[in-house]
Amino acid sequence: MSTTAAEDTDTRRGGSSEDLKFDCIVVGSGHAGSCAALSARESGCERVLVIDKCPPEWVGGNGFFTAGAHRTVHGGLRDLLPIVQNVSPEAAEKIDMAPYTAEDFTRDIMRLGDGRSDDSDPQVVKAVVDGSRAAVQWLAERAKVPFTFSFNRQAYLVDGRQVFWGGMVLSVEDGGKGLIAAHRKALEAAGVETWLNTTATELLVEGDTIVGLVVNREGTPVKLRSPAVVLACGGFEANKDLRGKHLGTDWERVKVRGTPYNTGDGLALAQRIGARLTGDFAGCHSTCWDANAADDRGDRVLSNQYTKSGYPLGLMLNAHGARFVDEGADFRNYTYARFGRAILAQPGGVAFQLWDAAASKWLRAEEYAPDVVERVEADSVEALAEALCGRGLEDPRAFVRTVEEYNDAVRAFRAEHPERRWDPAVKDGLSTRGLALPKSNWALPIEQPPFLAVKVACGITFTFGGLAIDPETAGVLSDASGEPIRGLFCAGELVGGLFYGNYPGGSGLTGGAVFGIKAGREAAKVGKAT
Repeated sequence: MSTTAAEDTDTRRGGSSEDLKFDCIVVGSGHAGSCAALSARESGCERVLVIDKCPPEWVGGNGFFTAGAHRTVHGGLRDLLPIVQNVSPEAAEKIDMAPYTAEDFTRDIMRLGDGRSDDSDPQVVKAVVDGSRAAVQWLAERAKVPFTFSFNRQAYLVDGRQVFWGGMVLSVEDGGKGLIAAHRKALEAAGVETWLNTTATELLVEGDTIVGLVVNREGTPVKLRSPAVVLACGGFEANKDLRGKHLGTDWERVKVRGTPYNTGDGLALAQRIGARLTGDFAGCHSTCWDANAADDRGDRVLSNQYTKSGYPLGLMLNAHGARFVDEGADFRNYTYARFGRAILAQPGGVAFQLWDAAASKWLRAEEYAPDVVERVEADSVEALAEALCGRGLEDPRAFVRTVEEYNDAVRAFRAEHPERRWDPAVKDGLSTRGLALPKSNWALPIEQPPFLAVKVACGITFTFGGLAIDPETAGVLSDASGEPIRGLFCAGELVGGLFYGNYPGGSGLTGGAVFGIKAGREAAKVGKAT
């Protein structure tokens, strides 16, 4: 093979043309990319390289900013106990955890699609659902991910028992930070190389086959040879221009929850060689986010603590003092990924979450403690409204009137249904009567001081549009032929066709693992056949 100018440059930096040959190159250092790299290594690839354009202090992609939640099919408590690290035998006897079937998981993905569930690729959905349990097992055994039961996010203590709700039960010790730490340790132990401050600029193709990748490594162009490349570098949520183009101009002003380095690079690389795009390019995962958080990136310390997901326990009102969503429509992990969009559509793109003393004691300290979020408190709703005027509330009288009308509707419903009891661990049907916009579950009156409010905005997590793949291999499809482009694979948030409009919490990381593992395994097969 002739030496290129890029290879000459790398040789001058202490390398050689042989140093630039790899069995598999993974673009992206997050959860999906890490899964792909480790899977490729254990499947027979001798030299595996992970590259990421981020600096070392930003390694880990969006996975770092998650709570570590993984949604998986499971047979109930006894099925998952062997892979978690935070449950003693005594504690296990006080846990209620219903099985979560493949039918449950599939139905949850499809029903949340804003009436567009038929647009989801059923085979992609099936691959995630059917591969979910094996994927979390692989993560626990191969990557040594320290799984825990998510007591703090997915269970309530009811009558002395921990009752799990919403189908999602697994988290990771120290959340996304713990997840990425486990991946980094596993990759190092497996001998996987990592180049940071390295941007992928061009996929190398001979005929219809991938043969390598051109990168810019700390300002120097370098040509890398490899029969397999896995794109796992996220969507375009951190790219203001692409958000405006695909999601709409309002989305140019949202807050970025995670890494600032997910700017659509993988889409551009693949599109230039004829890859097929698919999925909901007008959709994304967006949630209630601290209005005081930074605009263009997440916080590496507070991370997912900026999420504000306690709204099912209270109310959300906009700057005009009006409610705009049914806060109790479903469990939090089925609504939070679309309520960010609802907030963005409000005046000023902000809202106020509100609770009284009876409900606020149920809020998670990790999201609502005084050292995490600005808490506005008062001894009356009127005084609270006045205090919020200095924080963007435009109509305090309407705010008070909305709360009073809501309280009347709660009392009217209770008068008709005295048998109903509030229970945060089930959809309790404790609703309102007579409101144009009901609160369908968990409707408690806002009446016990002190009253608490926090200001929230829209935080974008990841985008739903992406690359079309073969769900069996994670191979990227050619737009011209509809067949996989030999040697090119995709995993993580870059995969299109899975989610539309909304998604069930915890399924993003699971999908990243499922297709990351497949991509690494298939990359090794390509290398062996070369």
